[in-house]
Amino acid sequence: MNQIASKHYPQDIQSAMEFPNKTMPEILAETTAKIPDHTALKFYQKEISFKELHVLSTVFASSLQGSGVEKGDRVAIMLPNCPQYVISYFGVLKAGATVTQINPMLMENELIHIFKDSGAETVVVYEPLYPRIKAIAGHTSIKTIIVVSFAEEPAPLEEDYSFQAFIEKGDGQLKPVSVDPAEDVAVLQYTGGTTGLSKGAMLTHRNIVVNAYQSQEFFKNEVTFGEESCLTVIPLFHVFGMTSAMNLSILNGSKNILLPRFDLQEVLETIKREQPTTFPGVPTMYIAITNHPEAEKYGIDSIHICNSGSAPMPLETMKEFERKTGAKILEGYGLSEAAPTTHCNPPFAERKPGSIGIGFPSTEYKVVDLATGTEEVPVGEKGELIIRGPQVMKGYWNMPEETENALRDGWLFTGDIARMDEDGYIYIVDRKKDLIISSGYNVYPRDIEEILYEHPAVQEAVAIGVADPYRGESVKAIIVKKSGQEVAEEELIQWSKEKMAAYKVPRIIEFRTELPKTNVGKILRRALRDEAAVKE
Repeated sequence: MNQIASKHYPQDIQSAMEFPNKTMPEILAETTAKIPDHTALKFYQKEISFKELHVLSTVFASSLQGSGVEKGDRVAIMLPNCPQYVISYFGVLKAGATVTQINPMLMENELIHIFKDSGAETVVVYEPLYPRIKAIAGHTSIKTIIVVSFAEEPAPLEEDYSFQAFIEKGDGQLKPVSVDPAEDVAVLQYTGGTTGLSKGAMLTHRNIVVNAYQSQEFFKNEVTFGEESCLTVIPLFHVFGMTSAMNLSILNGSKNILLPRFDLQEVLETIKREQPTTFPGVPTMYIAITNHPEAEKYGIDSIHICNSGSAPMPLETMKEFERKTGAKILEGYGLSEAAPTTHCNPPFAERKPGSIGIGFPSTEYKVVDLATGTEEVPVGEKGELIIRGPQVMKGYWNMPEETENALRDGWLFTGDIARMDEDGYIYIVDRKKDLIISSGYNVYPRDIEEILYEHPAVQEAVAIGVADPYRGESVKAIIVKKSGQEVAEEELIQWSKEKMAAYKVPRIIEFRTELPKTNVGKILRRALRDEAAVKE
């Protein structure tokens, strides 16, 4: 823990702590023993108790083992938020396998890379996405497909399993699996790479358990075991949703109210009906609720704590949301490589809007020089934020060079440029990796550019983030057309929609005759970003 920041911790909250040597399934078993009949999951009209969740995930695990899944095998989950996600996640871990979290919005070429890289042979997939998995199965190692349907009467499957049929073939008898929480990988969390290819952050059982306990300790005076309900609209496939919504709810004995996507009216109706007490989210969600003219009629004052992550929170939105709800919005920071949370504005000390707050318990951090990464810079000066703690990943799957670059002497180099104030609070001021964050999703410019370059009319392409009052940032593509070729803005946007996940699609296309470059021909992305910022 940073010594300056540790002074903000009150006596009853530990700035440094010991963590139990457990797995998340063991924590689920403990919570079940305490409150077996308490609702663990609420999905529209369906409720599942902790006891039912425990039993169903064990049966699912036995079915996985029966189908040949062994310790260390990767099992992919490609679902929106739903009970089957949580059952599958805990079932995979109980079977001793590794969860490979897949964003359901990814397109075929993106999926092929992840399945080939992870070697996952089993996938749990949402029914509308089933054709996408079938289309890529022949290009990957996929053998077992388990299909989740929300329909009352799912379409029949000839050679694959419905989720219900797969559960029914399990007997609930688990073959014992020895798990070393510090070494064995629980989750492969795919994140963008400097090469343009996603890389799998290896999160051990200890990493994910520790981050849940760190969160619980940090917020322990704000929540009561067995009495909270968490509104979970942030996707569980995102590491923020996995920890701050799913795993923390299991540890705290909270009711987890699941919604598969953010639909403003549905979210407001759910708040009115369920009266959640906690609501982790991204700024776009809070902006939408705040701007609804009748938000206060939906009983949003039931919410008393909101973790905001993935993007900066506009100050005016924060003030207005808090005025309407009485809730505290606590901005935090994390990354896939840290399971994910490392910093947050404390509920027990001063909040500093615009900052990401102070370090979580047992989390060391400093800001170092950009040139070598070896010298700590003075307070107030910009440098790279680096982090060390028990939540930091084991490394990148099958990527020793990337691992060596990111992890040095136990320190995780975040690639984010930051400054620290005199109180130990951190402010992120730029992104070393040119990351764009749109609606809480990480968007890597190179992913977009690679696909834009495939268009026959595109000679050069560069993607940047531009300020967007709703999404935080939108993707803007600046294009130089090939000589003699014509393509309209709308045509290129439509073409992009067919090639990439919706959140990556450029919303603005600008055509130019040339792009600014260095004397060696490298496109000056920063100059384009700065130019766009001036126009805003």
